[in-house]
Amino acid sequence: MFRIERARIIAAAARVVRDVGIAEELAQDALVAALERWPADGVPDNPGAWLTTFAKRRAVDLVRRKETYARKLAEVGRVAQDVPPPEPDDPDDIDDDLLRLIFTACHPVLSTPARTALTLRLLGGLSTDEIARAFLVSEPTIAQRIVRAKRGLAAASVPFEVPYGDDRRARLASVLEVIYLIFNEGHSATSGADLVRPGLCEDALRLARVLSALMPGEGEAHGLAALLEFQASRLSTRADARGRPILLADQDRARWNRLLINRGMESLKRAGEGPYALQAAIAACHARAVRYEETDWATIASLYARLLVAEPSPVVALNRAVAVSMVDGPAAGLELVDALADAPGMADYHLLPSVRGDLLRRLGREDEARAEFARAAALTRNESERRLLSRYAADMGVTAGEEQ
Repeated sequence: MFRIERARIIAAAARVVRDVGIAEELAQDALVAALERWPADGVPDNPGAWLTTFAKRRAVDLVRRKETYARKLAEVGRVAQDVPPPEPDDPDDIDDDLLRLIFTACHPVLSTPARTALTLRLLGGLSTDEIARAFLVSEPTIAQRIVRAKRGLAAASVPFEVPYGDDRRARLASVLEVIYLIFNEGHSATSGADLVRPGLCEDALRLARVLSALMPGEGEAHGLAALLEFQASRLSTRADARGRPILLADQDRARWNRLLINRGMESLKRAGEGPYALQAAIAACHARAVRYEETDWATIASLYARLLVAEPSPVVALNRAVAVSMVDGPAAGLELVDALADAPGMADYHLLPSVRGDLLRRLGREDEARAEFARAAALTRNESERRLLSRYAADMGVTAGEEQ
């Protein structure tokens, strides 16, 4: 319950104390209180509301302790004035503390990497290790970014608000990146026993929808919304009843959520030509294929080539290699994968040996493939993926690659 509600608790507390670092500590206080009281008093009917209320009360108490009585009255008045309820006739007003939190964490006073790391920590509740793997950088680097980001926001007295006009547009790219990475962590959990963390996906998808509705003229906001709709449409088919991964080729497409796919198609119509729109177009190719064998891999490979120009990344290049292998054969894909061996961050990226192992298997080089699958299993921190890759290391008759 705390994992689900954590971001909302922090956001509610931050609205009072105007400091995300302190708000995070207050959320932890709420968790401790629940662990102490619920075993004796019973779990409340609305656990999330209980946790949020506790944190907000602690936040108010903190303000009272730090200020004189007169200052406290002034501060309470200022809070009420600074964060007014939204006017129903003003589409630019958003009554959503989560959005306030994400825009605050993405303030230009912070570097882009710091904004993203902090928001993943606050909104997604991810550990520094999980964020480090999402960024393909070291854990100490992420830890330093988060600490410095909190200090930077406090030192600059950044207001807890959703910005307007040009300021909002300037921060949009960071906000979209954060939502994208939060969804990715939910879609393919970095560590733990579960392959999927649906709560993160739901929060990210909701935020993407709100942003695209708020900024109808921003193509990339619609592109991200489309991408997440498509990805969420097949979320329930990514693992079986025992939590074991199901590859794209083996998923029951009749169970893909057609409502989400249709929403994705509508958002894609309003998307532009940016990186998220291109990724959404790739996801749409998969959504249109009634059977895996009908997938338009040539179009997917072409879209990945365009994405690689728009957003150069070894991960994008790896995905393109998979698509190329489906069009031109595994040897062509393997050549592209081998060229990524020394790319930054790829030495510990488990999907590189995983994809390489599948390409080697398709080429009949089973001993080499077995070694690659074993290496991928050793690198991944997700238990479901580790079991799957270990099984591939022992069984060369199972298709292991999947376009990510």
